[in-house]
Amino acid sequence: LVIDQSSSMLAQDFKPNRLEAAKDVAKTFIRDREGDRLGIIVFAGESYIQCPLTRDIDVLLEFTDQIKIIDRDHDGTAIGMAIANAINRLRDSKAASKTIILLSDGSNNQGELDPITAADLAAKFNIKIYTVAAGTHGLAPYPTIDIWGRETIQKVQVDVDEESLKEIADI
Repeated sequence: LVIDQSSSMLAQDFKPNRLEAAKDVAKTFIRDREGDRLGIIVFAGESYIQCPLTRDIDVLLEFTDQIKIIDRDHDGTAIGMAIANAINRLRDSKAASKTIILLSDGSNNQGELDPITAADLAAKFNIKIYTVAAGTHGLAPYPTIDIWGRETIQKVQVDVDEESLKEIADI
């Protein structure tokens, strides 16, 4: 599982926000697996292993619950690098099926590797990528900090790059 933890995932077009909705999808997926080895990679401007490959469902669920929005110093969305990190974890696996589930709003804006090139690389290693778009188009509530340091909710323009996510999955 490759889960976006960038600040754009704070948009509240899903309840309570994009990140929590993506985590719910991930937890449902984890609970439905029997005997599969799963791992979790989180990403924003960089990607990190949240949980190495394991069959322990409870550990996976606990690590999923711990995923939070990244701090501003590490913000951004490096989808290509996150896919590359997942490929590194899967490429030498002897498993019959190797799959990446990417949960993101799809707006890549950082990283040395673009998502399409990363998807091509995954295909070379016979790794399938399924994408889950976390977001809608239009105005959505979004938490901001006012000049006095208080959190307020404002309506902001939000988007989801479904085209890129679809292209990644098609490859």
